[in-house]
Amino acid sequence: MKITQSLQILVCMGAKPISNTGGHLPTVRPNITWEDRKMFNFIWPIGLVVLSNVVYHVCAKSVPEGMNPFASLTVTYIIGAVISAILYFAFNKGGNLLSEYSKLNWAPFVLGIVIVGLELGFIFAYKAGWQVSIASIVQSSFLALALIFVGCLLYKEALTWNKLAGIVICLVGLIFINYK
Repeated sequence: MKITQSLQILVCMGAKPISNTGGHLPTVRPNITWEDRKMFNFIWPIGLVVLSNVVYHVCAKSVPEGMNPFASLTVTYIIGAVISAILYFAFNKGGNLLSEYSKLNWAPFVLGIVIVGLELGFIFAYKAGWQVSIASIVQSSFLALALIFVGCLLYKEALTWNKLAGIVICLVGLIFINYK
């Protein structure tokens, strides 16, 4: 593909040439609005969660059969801690991790405990023979049901007819997923 064709495609996609001087290639700037940025910032975290969850489930199912899951998780959390520290300093130039630790409340400690439960639950489910395509859907459906009520009770979110219909759909979906 020629450079001029590439530039034409970019212009068709909403990019605008900034300059075109004396035979030099024009500089192209995408025409991105504030609303586009807000939508991207709304969507990319979910994309990251989905991608990470796919890899997560492949890894959880691939833990060697004879390996103790607790030993596996120690490696998992060391890697996670190192990557978290690297990302903290990469995105917070001159940041002070100890200063951040002074802001801790109960949530990171409980999150650490429940993450172990989450990891172990999936590792043991896969070792027990659950299929990747079924285990995740079953737990996600029950999780969605539970979080509807958590949202209502703890965060005063409304329990709407749409949410009630979603509960029914989740339950019907579970029947179809597990029907043999």
